[in-house]
Amino acid sequence: MPPGITLAADTPTLSAANTGFMLICSALVMIMTPGLAFFYGGMVRVKSTLNMLMMSFISLGIVTILWVLYGFSAAFGTDHGSLIGWSSDYVGLSGIGLTQLWDGYTIPIYVFAVFQLMFAIITPALISGALADRVKFSAWALFITLWATLVYFPVAHWVWGTGGWAFDLGVIDFAGGTAVHINAGAAALGVILVIGKRVGFKKDPMRPHSLPLVMLGAGLLWFGWFGFNAGSWLGNDDGVGALMFVNTQVATAAAMLAWLIYEKIRHGACTTLGAASGAVAGLVAITPSGGSCSPLGAIAIGAIAGVLCAMAVGLKYRFGYDDSLDVVGVHLVGGVIGSLLIGFFATGGGQSDAQGLFYGGGLTQLWKQLAGVGAVLAYSLVASAILAFLIDKTIGMRVSEDDEVSGIDQVEHAETAYDFSGAGGGTASRSAGPVQEAAAQIKKVDA
Repeated sequence: MPPGITLAADTPTLSAANTGFMLICSALVMIMTPGLAFFYGGMVRVKSTLNMLMMSFISLGIVTILWVLYGFSAAFGTDHGSLIGWSSDYVGLSGIGLTQLWDGYTIPIYVFAVFQLMFAIITPALISGALADRVKFSAWALFITLWATLVYFPVAHWVWGTGGWAFDLGVIDFAGGTAVHINAGAAALGVILVIGKRVGFKKDPMRPHSLPLVMLGAGLLWFGWFGFNAGSWLGNDDGVGALMFVNTQVATAAAMLAWLIYEKIRHGACTTLGAASGAVAGLVAITPSGGSCSPLGAIAIGAIAGVLCAMAVGLKYRFGYDDSLDVVGVHLVGGVIGSLLIGFFATGGGQSDAQGLFYGGGLTQLWKQLAGVGAVLAYSLVASAILAFLIDKTIGMRVSEDDEVSGIDQVEHAETAYDFSGAGGGTASRSAGPVQEAAAQIKKVDA
């Protein structure tokens, strides 16, 4: 996210073109949350599909209200101690004029606020993939409320808010490597260390129930990510947003191919799940770095992320933490990779004049990136674990073991994702499930 600096000699005026562009980008980022819901929903077993969809969708409701009431003020209000923002005019978005511009830019504050709202919505939704099959929906809703308030809003201010310590230090995070992906990935790790493993982890098969749904979700994420990344320059006046758009496509393609090559060498097959996961890994890695590297650098960043994230998803079996849908392996690891590689691949000709090691800048930028990565990772991990512990000890974080085995969709939502009661004909199809119906058909054939 570019710094908000205004020069008296060239005070900006409202640009209809940039305003329209940013509203479109905001809509693109919004569609990423339903895309994430489909991506995660296809990856779980059929009995958890609706719960996985709802864990993303509820963020659209909860975080929107929090953002209007106080979240925007906490993240982007006047700095207090380099840790949090606050401006009374932003509380309830009540003191903002229709054409009042975001400082240093040509778009209204309302447009910037709604664009950043979409980031705030998807970040806690990302965490949900690590918790599949086993968390009470009411506990998840409470966790989102507390986590957004105590973790996301302050971290967003550190990284992007004028006066935030990481912002002032010069940590580069174009569109959310630290504030979104490391933040969510570290939070996921903190929570799963508290709530424990799914019933049957490493024993029962827990394969995705719908790979077409996974691919649909990955496609929506890829599509929406152009708004997520290119829109983060807040305008189209100097070509940096265009560079980010190109690098988003390039890195994602490289990561997908690298993941598939790794799969082919390691496991003997190129899977659709690998293609989808590799694409997301590339999107994650280029998010912080795409405004500072060249397209060739984006290829390198994407390829490195594709291989390392593919390797990282297996760590849960080695170390015994149950990251259901690889949030840690893709978002935490991918965010760390993309953030740190800025220290090597920054050209000095993109969003800023900061140069990485490969372009003559030495290790200066790398140390700044390490500081940002380490601080966000540690804070989110610890704070998220504490929140999960407190919720677990009060209202309870997990469903019962029996409810988990029988299916969290029916228990938490009184619904199932697929209704087969109307499929086929005859008495069996009306009174029995698909397994019983198949058995009845076999008996008829045998007779």
